[in-house]
Amino acid sequence: MNLVERDAAVIWHPFTPQKNRIAPIPITKGKGTLLYDADGNTYIDAISSWWVTLHGHAHPYIAEKLYQQALQLEQVIFAGFTHEPAVRLAEQLLEILPGPFTKIFYSDNGSTSTEVALKMAIQFWWNQQQQHRKKIIALKNAYHGDTFGAMSVSDRSIFTLAFHDLLFEVIFLDTPTPENITTSIATIQQHAREVAAFIYEPLVQGAGGLKMYDAGLLNQLLTAAKSHDLICIADEVMTGFYRTGKIFASAYLNVPPDIICLSKGLTGGTMALGITACTSQIYDAYVQDDALKTFFHGHSFTANPLACTAALASLDLLQQYHTVKSIETIGAAIQNFALELAQLKVPIKNIRVLGTLLAFEITSGKDEYLNDISRFVTQTALQQGVYLRPLGNTMYIMPPYCISNEELNCVFSVIKNILQHYE
Repeated sequence: MNLVERDAAVIWHPFTPQKNRIAPIPITKGKGTLLYDADGNTYIDAISSWWVTLHGHAHPYIAEKLYQQALQLEQVIFAGFTHEPAVRLAEQLLEILPGPFTKIFYSDNGSTSTEVALKMAIQFWWNQQQQHRKKIIALKNAYHGDTFGAMSVSDRSIFTLAFHDLLFEVIFLDTPTPENITTSIATIQQHAREVAAFIYEPLVQGAGGLKMYDAGLLNQLLTAAKSHDLICIADEVMTGFYRTGKIFASAYLNVPPDIICLSKGLTGGTMALGITACTSQIYDAYVQDDALKTFFHGHSFTANPLACTAALASLDLLQQYHTVKSIETIGAAIQNFALELAQLKVPIKNIRVLGTLLAFEITSGKDEYLNDISRFVTQTALQQGVYLRPLGNTMYIMPPYCISNEELNCVFSVIKNILQHYE
């Protein structure tokens, strides 16, 4: 059997209908922006492999750092032990995070980073004998992950449909607009005494369809939340590390979060790692004589030395001049392409850009994740050497920062070719 046949015999792939599924492409190598398949075909990875690969595939600097660390220490329990990569990564992150954060808590991925944040916020009030403050406020259209707490604070959608009666109660606000901001602030004021925290994806709602909203309106929500002592949790799992043009999307805001969640690009896409950072106010609620007020949470691979090393290497690359310049160049090219798209006679709407992100909807069928446009777009783009994976009828690009002008123009050309099908 070849690799695809062996895969079909033993593998269950994520977010993939299992009946009549399209056979996966066997990838044998990655280099920079390109993925190589078993037949020697190459594909420009225009979505950074689920938004994680900041610097491209198989980056030699990250690989070398991982090799050196693997020869020294690959894993150790993080309860009762510590190590240099974990401490150094925490030190470096605390210097650049968008707020007065003082402590880093490690986990494994984006879902666990938000799970940790929710538990941290709820127990914060429990530790202070305010057990009635346990509800969460979140935004409609949100997506915070696939574990149960993360699903609970995500929009009720096809991703959560089978589990609705098992998810905890959440107060959902409309994604802020000038028309609904007053109502949303009133809702915060109405429920504040029973609410522990407000969780949000700053400026861009990722898996909900790359929907973007105004920083000023979010500032108003955060100001209202803070005026009632709600803990503000910024889910920057997708938006972190320059995806929106600034190192964190929260840098666009006047009101900093109390807790921030990071993953995806944290290690440059090399391996899994999650981070939940908090302020001293949150942490101090756990510094108690009563052992029952300990934060009883952890993972087998918490602060894995290899993952922390990869993250440190990625931060090194992010600080290099050519990376910063590339991010600026990509952002400018995407802005220009968005203007070009707006002039085309094709059925698209809601063209939006922020930093290195571009998204829009194809106006064919329903605006939903199950729209079959996604399958057509992916297969057509692959035939032209580009990997795109729309969220239903929402097309987007989120390229690695190493993408060349030629490769980016190729991506733009393939998108235009696909859109001509809908003329």
